[in-house]
Amino acid sequence: MTLARVVGTVVSAQRADSIANPVYLLVERCNQHGAGKQDFLVAIDMMGAKHGEVVLLSTGSSARQTELTDDKPIDAVIIGIIETIDERSAVTYQKDREIP
Repeated sequence: MTLARVVGTVVSAQRADSIANPVYLLVERCNQHGAGKQDFLVAIDMMGAKHGEVVLLSTGSSARQTELTDDKPIDAVIIGIIETIDERSAVTYQKDREIP
């Protein structure tokens, strides 16, 4: 699993994934502080993530192991919205709060 920040949306009317009404988001991989790494992916959103939120991203064959994505040509799926990241007993990311 990977951390990423939602930075935009992607709309595609013609797709080969056969998923009804999917929501695709543009995400940027990020570090444990939520700072972007300039590495972007398109991910299908299963959680209702909003712009700016840090999410938990599953990629590769693991992304095809959900009920929605089973046997579909999906390479990245948002499987969680991060509330807090604690690294070595120090909070490095807190949703809706700037960490110095």
